[in-house]
Amino acid sequence: MDSSRLSQQLVFLAEADQLKRVLRRTSLIGGDRLENTAEHSWHFALMALTLAEHAPVALDLTRVLKIALIHDLVEIDAGDSFVYDTSAMADKAEREEAAAERIFGLLPADQATEYRALWDEFEAQETSEAKFAAAVDRLCGMLPNYKNCGGSWVEHGVSAARVAQRNAPIGAGAPALWEVARGWIDEAVERGWISSE
Repeated sequence: MDSSRLSQQLVFLAEADQLKRVLRRTSLIGGDRLENTAEHSWHFALMALTLAEHAPVALDLTRVLKIALIHDLVEIDAGDSFVYDTSAMADKAEREEAAAERIFGLLPADQATEYRALWDEFEAQETSEAKFAAAVDRLCGMLPNYKNCGGSWVEHGVSAARVAQRNAPIGAGAPALWEVARGWIDEAVERGWISSE
């Protein structure tokens, strides 16, 4: 056994545990507390596994699940940027790029290269797997807001138009899921949770 390789992997895994400390702006369904990014990543992976049959093309599901598990590790350093906060989103790419270099760099070289490539693939959203992953990631963020009567959309005054614009990539990765998401947005407007503007 290569003890230095194992040591690097354990250092990385201990660092990855810090994702449990990164709070998002979305409450758990039921609203008793904010979710953390590790919980989001788990739920994203579970949703991808469960909803894969709704992808418009055959997928390498293992690749999608790997993307789900590593896509937000950069938030350990970069923090969670609330997607409807334009000032927080302004330098997000630069913060996350630096975080990716540091965090994936903790791994042995072959794993660092693989994890970084998965993260880059998700960011580029060019492959079918990355597009589906992006669709599920966004639906995962919408679900608690819908179930919490508008949740953080209401709390931060986000309109239906902004929710639709932010989540439109769901249509590229999974048109059937975009129909569901559009229904949630329409219902949120009908119930008066968010404005239609």
